[in-house]
Amino acid sequence: MIYLLLFLIGFGLSISGGVSIILYLNFIPAGLSFFDYLVIVQTKMECYFFLLGLIFMGISVQKMTLFSVK
Repeated sequence: MIYLLLFLIGFGLSISGGVSIILYLNFIPAGLSFFDYLVIVQTKMECYFFLLGLIFMGISVQKMTLFSVK
């Protein structure tokens, strides 16, 4: 049950981080280069939620499949 909660937390974090990454794409038409976009995304904490959420989901899926195979 704890892994289901970990999966849902990871899903929420990855959604919020992914939306933030997509929203920052609006800086490119404003005149910034793609490298500048990557620098901006690298400095924003909410963009790291995407990677953290993927890690949480990966761990929980791996642990849930180990329990279901038995």
